[in-house]
Amino acid sequence: MIPVTKPYLPSREKFDKYVDGIYEREWLTNNGPLVQELTKRLEEYLGVENLLLVSNGTLALQIAYRALNIPETVCGKPAEAITTPFTFVATSSSLKWEGIEPVFADIDPDTWCLDPNKIEPAITEQTKAIVPVHVFGNACDVEAIEEIGNKHNLKIIYDAAHAFGVNYKGESLLKWGDAATLSFHATKVFHTIEGGAIVFKRKEDLDKAKKLISFGITGSETIDELGINAKMNEFQAAVGLAILDDINNVIKKRKDIKEYYNDKLLDTCVLQKMHPFITSNGAYVPVILNSESELMDLLSYLKVNGVTARRYFSPSLDSLVFINNITINKISRDISKRIMCLPIYESLDYEIVDLIIRIIKNKNGS
Repeated sequence: MIPVTKPYLPSREKFDKYVDGIYEREWLTNNGPLVQELTKRLEEYLGVENLLLVSNGTLALQIAYRALNIPETVCGKPAEAITTPFTFVATSSSLKWEGIEPVFADIDPDTWCLDPNKIEPAITEQTKAIVPVHVFGNACDVEAIEEIGNKHNLKIIYDAAHAFGVNYKGESLLKWGDAATLSFHATKVFHTIEGGAIVFKRKEDLDKAKKLISFGITGSETIDELGINAKMNEFQAAVGLAILDDINNVIKKRKDIKEYYNDKLLDTCVLQKMHPFITSNGAYVPVILNSESELMDLLSYLKVNGVTARRYFSPSLDSLVFINNITINKISRDISKRIMCLPIYESLDYEIVDLIIRIIKNKNGS
């Protein structure tokens, strides 16, 4: 079977050199030298400051919320955060886990990102934050969202799990918001097997987060506040450093494959409208079909022909029973029923891409 994605693995020779150093130092975790090196190199590569490495992307969100004091109650009631229902479940489940109520606002039908026009009507006295998602690496309307955040004194935390290396108007997209979080899961463009990062706007928030990820401990006999263990270890950092050496080539190959798909499928499927001022990282190849039945039929047809595609994102999160949601986000629910992501990874052969395109076109009669 052709998988929907395949993790990029760096050369063993390069990785082994980093591992040899770990064995020599016997320093495995607690802000080891490779974690420090990866932090510095990622800040340089991404063009950001105040970057904190953590053990996974979900904890990155949770630590960002706590560093910005979002879980604090308002008048004895749980805080609320306005977010999108069209995203991976971790965006919402991380809020609920921290005692924050997700309040869903619908998405733009073309970009699939949180629609700024739907945010203000959802604001209540309990609202403390906006949590938008750069869906499939596409930039949200960051200027409009920042204006709303400033107007209502709300913190903005971007779930930028898909936006590694994406620039907006010549600078890192990760610079927007009070914080932006990244996932370094094995399926991402850049990964550390498991892992993640937070980019903070302010150094004081970074300093607080550093304590939070290490149990709140600040000295051998000092524990300042409630914390958790969310530290990245040296072996994760070693994978990241080895991959970072290759990342420009990885992103270029993925971008080329995505552009090839889009060019061939432009008249067959609905494609995501990308923000005109961003660079692409080739993270995903999402396409929308005319109906859910057509989508399911095509998924089965692809599977019979040895191709794995994924319904992503599905379902729309406003339909989950464990979230106390009172609104129906019609656009998100509609798109989530008709969308799938096609295979893409750095080593994907163009003959396979052509096969997938032919299958889709033949099935759709185009």
